[in-house]
Amino acid sequence: MINLNNKLQSQNPIFDNSLDHLPTNLTHRDVLTKYEKIPTFIFQESSDASYEIAREISNLIRSKQAEGKNCVLGMPTGSTQLGIYAELVRMHQEEGLSFKNVVTFNLDEYYPLSSHSIHSYHQYMRLNLFNHVDMRPENIHIPDGTILLEEVHDYCRDYERKIEDAGGIDLLLLGIGRSGHIGFNEPGSGRNTKTRIITLDPLTRQEEAKQFRGFMNVPRSAITIGISTILNAKKIILSAFGETKAKVIKQMVEDEPNNLVPASYIQYHPNAKVIIDKGAALQLIRMKTPWLLDSMDWSEDRLIRKAVIWLCYKTSKPLLKLTGKDYNDYGLSDLLATVGSAYKINIKVFNDLQHTITGWPGGKSNVDDTFRPERAEPALKRVIIFSPHPDDDVISMGGTLLRLIEQGHDVHVCYQVSGNFAVSDEYVTRFLDFHQEYINFYDSANPVAKIQQDKILNFIRNKKDNDVDIPDLRKVKGLIRRMEARSALRYFGLKNENIHFLDLPFYETGLKSKAPIGEEDVQIILNLVESIKPHQVFAAGDLSDPHGTHRVCLDAIFIALEHLRNQSWMNDCWVWLYRGAWAEWEADQIEMAVPISPIELSRKREAILRHQSQKEGAMFMGEDEREFWQRAEERNRSTANLYDALGMAEYEAMEAFVKYYP
Repeated sequence: MINLNNKLQSQNPIFDNSLDHLPTNLTHRDVLTKYEKIPTFIFQESSDASYEIAREISNLIRSKQAEGKNCVLGMPTGSTQLGIYAELVRMHQEEGLSFKNVVTFNLDEYYPLSSHSIHSYHQYMRLNLFNHVDMRPENIHIPDGTILLEEVHDYCRDYERKIEDAGGIDLLLLGIGRSGHIGFNEPGSGRNTKTRIITLDPLTRQEEAKQFRGFMNVPRSAITIGISTILNAKKIILSAFGETKAKVIKQMVEDEPNNLVPASYIQYHPNAKVIIDKGAALQLIRMKTPWLLDSMDWSEDRLIRKAVIWLCYKTSKPLLKLTGKDYNDYGLSDLLATVGSAYKINIKVFNDLQHTITGWPGGKSNVDDTFRPERAEPALKRVIIFSPHPDDDVISMGGTLLRLIEQGHDVHVCYQVSGNFAVSDEYVTRFLDFHQEYINFYDSANPVAKIQQDKILNFIRNKKDNDVDIPDLRKVKGLIRRMEARSALRYFGLKNENIHFLDLPFYETGLKSKAPIGEEDVQIILNLVESIKPHQVFAAGDLSDPHGTHRVCLDAIFIALEHLRNQSWMNDCWVWLYRGAWAEWEADQIEMAVPISPIELSRKREAILRHQSQKEGAMFMGEDEREFWQRAEERNRSTANLYDALGMAEYEAMEAFVKYYP
């Protein structure tokens, strides 16, 4: 039996004070954060950050209980808060934390939208917190998305009065949208705004398109408390997790307050702090360019590579053309003094990057592999490629997958979830129409199949906003994704018996929000890995959303590998991480770069196009309206152009990987 408590834990979860690259006399917070205008704390993992926030909330609740007072909390929604609320539920169930003295005011709600809708924040709060703790219903306040438009103004004034009558908000939790909104205070919101109805920014609606199964289904308006209301809270904690929030976190924390990034107004609050994970911190100066803070300890090769590539960007020069003056002009004189000359630094970084390039992602036999990313032996390797959804493999590493197959390796592609949530009802109807025409043509209709088909079509015709797809419909959607995945891999020449559909149970909720990783999920992966005993494992290394499918799938793989680590064959198993459709690894992170020829890029495109249900009006395109094959090609060409600009050989395209060290 799998014990999920064996999940990998960071040894030092909070690391904003562990300045490994700064001299010991400079390891204090003032140096670290001198560009930051809000106290900001960075955690290695979002789970650690969620625990600390929940612990602070519980301490406040208990202290108010001891005083015989209510604890008034401002509550946000969104994926960032899921871990916090789950931890509060655990504290209630296991540590006796009572919520009887808690009064809550939610920040916002879509308008118009019924509180009974599965998309409403009323439902979100009930499902993730209120239904699991002992809160008094009369103490729960969430904006009403059904109020008549002509009554909204008075309703919003009354919401403000209720907050005042409760004594004001003791602790306000905030998330942040990529548009910079807090609550639903979109760009343009003024510092003095109060609770009101607001038009949602297109970027916000794109962020919510997955939840509503398409951009056009997302409400255009919302009721939200205002910036002034937020700043009146006695204490504020804003949290953000994942790389997609990194840009806006930098703007909020380091730039001057402005109405284009409404979250930046919390710089004016005397008792506010920001709690983020490593992904959301990536664009902060202390993470991205720490050498701009002060002198550095240049003993780590990876830090040198990061700084020198940054210098290439700033000077628009390739590596071997950087001069000592360039290093001095851009604040890297201490690196120059430490190593001795620009020539030595340039050659070192040039060689490091050159050694990441290989046309043999499975290793090339009978050659010296000292400076190659992969081992020469065994010449033919057993390879598992984990794909979270049934198209991530070809989108993210289709060229490398094709190389591995053509170079004779025993390649297994394993699709972790069914992907049924991403198939539209219209697409299902099209397939069922074809099925009906087919059986009519041959006049050999299967009565059982006909009954099931009618059941599914009737459900689609009468589907309401609150309805979760019935199991039969989810099954058909999953079969469509399977068919497309098999078609793409057949095109690449992969044997049918090497295609595995795991259909991990955590995904099968029928909702955007999925269940946590369970023992069964991990056991399925563990059994597969143990049966193949791979020399190579490729997995999607997307960490942008700690509660997203990619991240959950990756965690399940890591837990399974942790349980197998004492197996003798695991000593020969290397793990490579690729990125999804949304971003690529930074140049200083890349440890294997696989060139893709124009013909291979064309074949990769064809394999992606086999996933037709994700091509025609796919629901989850985000703010980028390009199709997945276009994004993949642009990203692969950009990686090749980057290597070219740094002075490497010029290629049509490249796919990049980072090695995972258990």
